[in-house]
Amino acid sequence: MMTELTAGAIAPDPRGAACFHVVLPDIDGGLRERRISRETFSTIVRSGGSFCNVLHKWDAVDNVFGNAPFESETVAVDEASYRPYPFEPNAAWVVTDFTGPSAETSTRNVLIRQIEKATKLGFSIQAAFEFEWLVFEENAASLRAKNYEGLKPFAVDNRCWDTLSGAANADLIAALDAVLCSADVTTAGLGMELGKGCMEATLHHTSPLRAADDAVFFKAVTKAFFRQRGMSACFMAQSDATAPGLSGHIQLSMLDASGKNIFAAGPGELTEAGQHFVGGVLKLLPEALALSAHTVNAYRRMTPGNWAPRTATWSRGGYTTAIRAVTEPLAAPRLEFRIPAADVNPWLGLGFFLGAGLWGIANRIEPPEAVRASGNEAALPGRAELPRDLFTAVQALVASDTAAVLFGQQFIDRFVQSRLHEVEALRRAVSVAEKSRYFESA
Repeated sequence: MMTELTAGAIAPDPRGAACFHVVLPDIDGGLRERRISRETFSTIVRSGGSFCNVLHKWDAVDNVFGNAPFESETVAVDEASYRPYPFEPNAAWVVTDFTGPSAETSTRNVLIRQIEKATKLGFSIQAAFEFEWLVFEENAASLRAKNYEGLKPFAVDNRCWDTLSGAANADLIAALDAVLCSADVTTAGLGMELGKGCMEATLHHTSPLRAADDAVFFKAVTKAFFRQRGMSACFMAQSDATAPGLSGHIQLSMLDASGKNIFAAGPGELTEAGQHFVGGVLKLLPEALALSAHTVNAYRRMTPGNWAPRTATWSRGGYTTAIRAVTEPLAAPRLEFRIPAADVNPWLGLGFFLGAGLWGIANRIEPPEAVRASGNEAALPGRAELPRDLFTAVQALVASDTAAVLFGQQFIDRFVQSRLHEVEALRRAVSVAEKSRYFESA
């Protein structure tokens, strides 16, 4: 049964809520939570709390990887993370994270450390995420009954940015926007995109940690919104061979101490710092791609027929390169990281983008020439091709001394362990396409 809340039912100040949904980030960029009373929460705020450290040794379907001991570790509340909980009256969400040994393997803390580096250098940052996703007229039970095959899409007549589809589904789109807003997730744009049941949202820009948190909560709210209506929202990078590849682009701008944007020198031009930021990201991307493309499925989007880039390239306004430099209008210059898919871990994707860019500035890394050709070609002269699967990307990450320095050896070790587990979990999986190709001919 759906819980439709009026504006008055939502806690006006989340800190004064009657109960709290206390969430912890998992290693894939999802949220795990406990619903607790105000009295219990107050004790955690005053004295600290604890949670089982298995959270960083669980995969997406709750299978354990890695070795014990599995034990409680201390956690702390992020006092800046309160937001209203949109599915229950007078309730709030709040983020906690480990403060003991597992703090080093938290993907949210990876981003926090990069923000701290930027702050020490005198930079302030604004960031935003843009997501595409598919909606199916299937519930949790029907998805499993159909084994995730032959699913019924929502809005079968939809075309990209289609006025008719937008109008026909205006009530649903407005209702989603209202629920997102009630969770303090503000959209700059929300509507239909390319293909059956495909939707797109651009989130409003804000400070970097808040932007990544907004992205995580956006996905959680959107999935719950459709599930409450007997439908399912899918953020897989490539849900099947005929579906569009789904993106999770990241926008980023940086200001110096005087408030001046450090990226744009004028229409079509980047400053020296902007070029070095791009240079750092593109230099590190081939060896650390796994940080922003962390699933097996993410690499199926980086294939012919999709707009996703497959090379370490940048362009002035182009839509098929790894980085799109947006220098006009001059009031809002920014860099757009177009590698991530909709399944991106927002904390880790933004953490890599920012950390690699700052490394580029510090080391004055010159970027290759901007391209006007398509960045999703398999190879371009003088441009590094990116790993084509997660296993190759993980091997490159293991060999990257720079990634270990920037993001922490302990984090890289745990992350690599989790990604190799993910590869092994799907190594023996046999697709319908493989069966149709080899069942009789082999």
